[in-house]
Amino acid sequence: MRYQLRYVRVGGASAKHPTIADPGASTQRGPSGACTRQDGVVTGLQSAHVAAAHLGGLCATELVEVSHDPTVLDGGGRWAVLLPYDGVPILARFARWQTGAPSSLAGPWIGPAEWTTSMESSAYRHGVCGIQDAIARGEVYQTNLCRILQAQLPDPRSMDIGGLHALLHRDHPAPYSGMLRLPDQGVHIATASPELFVRRQGEIVESSPIKGTAAYLDQMLEKDRAENVMIVDLVRNDLSRVCRPGSVEVVELMEAQSHPGLVHLVSTVRGRLSSGMGWSSLLDATFPPGSVTGAPKFTALQIIESWETASRGPYCGAIGWVDADTGNGELAVAIRTFWIEKERGRAVVKFGTGAGITWGSDPQIEWQETTLKASRLTSVAGGRWSAPDVVGRTEQGSPSRARQDAVLP
Repeated sequence: MRYQLRYVRVGGASAKHPTIADPGASTQRGPSGACTRQDGVVTGLQSAHVAAAHLGGLCATELVEVSHDPTVLDGGGRWAVLLPYDGVPILARFARWQTGAPSSLAGPWIGPAEWTTSMESSAYRHGVCGIQDAIARGEVYQTNLCRILQAQLPDPRSMDIGGLHALLHRDHPAPYSGMLRLPDQGVHIATASPELFVRRQGEIVESSPIKGTAAYLDQMLEKDRAENVMIVDLVRNDLSRVCRPGSVEVVELMEAQSHPGLVHLVSTVRGRLSSGMGWSSLLDATFPPGSVTGAPKFTALQIIESWETASRGPYCGAIGWVDADTGNGELAVAIRTFWIEKERGRAVVKFGTGAGITWGSDPQIEWQETTLKASRLTSVAGGRWSAPDVVGRTEQGSPSRARQDAVLP
């Protein structure tokens, strides 16, 4: 991938930018693990140690293989896809995909009460000013500046990412919510993403970048609208690399979409793929997403590297599914996303938040936007989830604590 691989070489392999998982060999195969079934529908896992995914409304079980080569998406099978912003692609082919609720794949979860951030308010506002200096020098028009929140998980028996996904799905619904759990690869990620990175159906591809965020629509600024137009132009340019000449068009511009606790401006760009172009070519032309990098993208990536103090990991990458047999698929931008890593032998959960910086940005308002995006979701993640088929629910309907182990591998 043109942009991603360069960025990994600059910082992704250093101590500052660890990858989400050790790629190891290019392909790994192994047993799928057991799951309980009832009338052909997934109803629960025997443990939270089993590889599984919940993407596009379907439960994926019976892992067949894991690859790090995006060209497999132009081969065969149905794949769960994770493209970290920092790190190697994680492509997991599952044998069984069928309708099921997130709770059917959920182990116990007890969330953290306190979070720390990679950038405090003063450092973040200083970064905003630094990016505006680069804009004044004519180096860039817009750059996304992010910070990473993290917290230690309080109970090693109750930290299944599937449980967190079920909690998010219930209390913070999102159009592209999803989960991928690959214990052997160290991948534990749940997303409540509202943003479509790329969808493909036959020859038709589309992307719906989000630019413009406020608690209420009447709080949107002129800066938000200008930013949206900048990124729409970038997405048009990216898709034109792999689409038929003249086929790329903006079919929706700055549509207001409401989500829990905030509202976004969303645009949609659509095109028709050129002959011979598949998923590998499409991702090479478009990744990482323009809405979480900036314009021009190449320069924005360099500026991000110079100002951000923590690895984005999977945050701001892409997550979703691809059916390589039909060519269809849907990937979301990995925002509003949680993932679990080990640090100094302890499991920590991480969450990214950011804002797009333009010449018209107010540093304090941009900081407040990052807080707006994080506050509700981190509050939800601080709750509890217990698998109903393990211990049931309390009389009030909230999950009771499970006694089933869910130790992070």
